[in-house]
Amino acid sequence: MSINATLFAQLVVFFILAWFTMSFVWPPITKALDERAKKIAEGLSAADKAKADQLAANKRVEEQLAAARTDATQRLADAERLAQSMIEEAKTRASEEGAKIVAAAKAEAEQESVKAREVLREQVAALAVKGAEQILKREVNAGVHAELLGRLKTEL
Repeated sequence: MSINATLFAQLVVFFILAWFTMSFVWPPITKALDERAKKIAEGLSAADKAKADQLAANKRVEEQLAAARTDATQRLADAERLAQSMIEEAKTRASEEGAKIVAAAKAEAEQESVKAREVLREQVAALAVKGAEQILKREVNAGVHAELLGRLKTEL
């Protein structure tokens, strides 16, 4: 065989192989590459969408946290105001109760003072009667001299 025939035969075999590859081998490979590229593009698109969703979710979470903090601060302030008003109310009630107790104690002390004066007057009247009895060396009738003893009590 000559070189030209061999070269020509190799050229024919090359073209048959190229045609066979282009017809039967190349389309499934390009189809697989296109599908892979499509899946990668979809994955990147889904990743971008997920990232945007995550940013939106983070923003919503931050807004909810801010609202919760504001609400908590407001509730604390309300609780402090309520506690302060309850303390003031308790102080006022305690002051009123203290004033009532002091007034009752003063009234009771006044009553005790009046009773003590009455007892003292009676004791002084009895002592005066005994003293007069001693002076007169005779018994004085308290029933007869009740009016005199009553005036003596009121003077004391």
